[in-house]
Amino acid sequence: MQRILSPAHITAGFVSVLVGYTSAAAIVLKAAEAGGADSAQAASWLWALGMGMGGLGILLSVRYRVPVGIAWSTPGAALLVTALSGVPMDQAVGAFLACAALIALVGALGWFGRLMALVPQTLAAAMLAGVLVRFGLDVFVALESRPALVGGMVATYVLGKAALPRYAVPLTLLVGVVLAVGLGLVGPLPPLLRPTVPVFVMPAWSLSALVGVALPLFVVTMASQNVPGVAVLRAHGYEVPTSPVMLGTGLTGLLLAPFGGFAFNLAAITAAICMAPSVDPDPSRRWMAAVWCGLFHILVGSFGASVVGLFGALPGELVSAIAGLALLTTIGASLRMALDDTDSLDAAVMTFAVTASGLTFLSIGSAFWGLALGLAVQALSRWLRGGKRA
Repeated sequence: MQRILSPAHITAGFVSVLVGYTSAAAIVLKAAEAGGADSAQAASWLWALGMGMGGLGILLSVRYRVPVGIAWSTPGAALLVTALSGVPMDQAVGAFLACAALIALVGALGWFGRLMALVPQTLAAAMLAGVLVRFGLDVFVALESRPALVGGMVATYVLGKAALPRYAVPLTLLVGVVLAVGLGLVGPLPPLLRPTVPVFVMPAWSLSALVGVALPLFVVTMASQNVPGVAVLRAHGYEVPTSPVMLGTGLTGLLLAPFGGFAFNLAAITAAICMAPSVDPDPSRRWMAAVWCGLFHILVGSFGASVVGLFGALPGELVSAIAGLALLTTIGASLRMALDDTDSLDAAVMTFAVTASGLTFLSIGSAFWGLALGLAVQALSRWLRGGKRA
């Protein structure tokens, strides 16, 4: 009992969930809004994500006695903000199911490493940077309209990254809320503990949604979330078979997609919180921190309606600022990776530019076209270089 109720385990699990929600809940809600979700459906998204992350994280951690963290795909949510524009909710759910089926198939067939080799990391990173860059720009658009609020948040973020990098985003959100209250920008608050009623959406399928939403969501989730998730586990000395984990995240998505669970994957940053030596001197006991993390995910997901109401009461500039600031590090890392290989530099820049442009062609969004054009440019460049050497 003393091991189960270890304060260090409980604290690590709570902080992991806190960092995850303060960093990305605003992005998930923006994605739901882009898909035309009303407040009940947006709350259902948070319910489905909380249940999936919590339940699967607990199951895998207990099964392997390893701190396995499951997260929603934050870059995937950012992708949906643009990709779901004009897509009916039933077709969006169909795309979520298709993405989950692809992830489950990769896990069942053991194709994780083989599939990742087909999409160069530089191009996947360029596509991700193109998806996320608008969020970073929106911070300074919001600064123009609310200089006191957003300026205070930017200053807090910069200082926090220098002094307390792990808690920079939660501190920035806290300062933003305090400033919003002080400036009289907060609307009526909802009931604090309002249970969520899941909303089922019957899926429908369209070619444009499958190509423009499901495929980019699959690539982003696998390349920018599952690959780092596996790397974090191995960096801390934990070995977990990837195929059952991928299969589990895919099956969880198939179960919860009709309720808003758009994509599940291995956690990286938040999972690392549960793997730190400060959690427990004995690495073999740190899995209990991930179990507590899962329990907190389920608890927060159960009251997703309250989370939606709280974010709805905050000014839009605050939500845009916290979403953009939380993604700045990921944007920078993605750009660095995209531009690291000089042989694929042109292809990476093309992928980034097309994705960031937001163009829609044949009802298919820019993420697909950016990656497709980047792959074509890279293949052509390699063919021409091979011909010259010959």
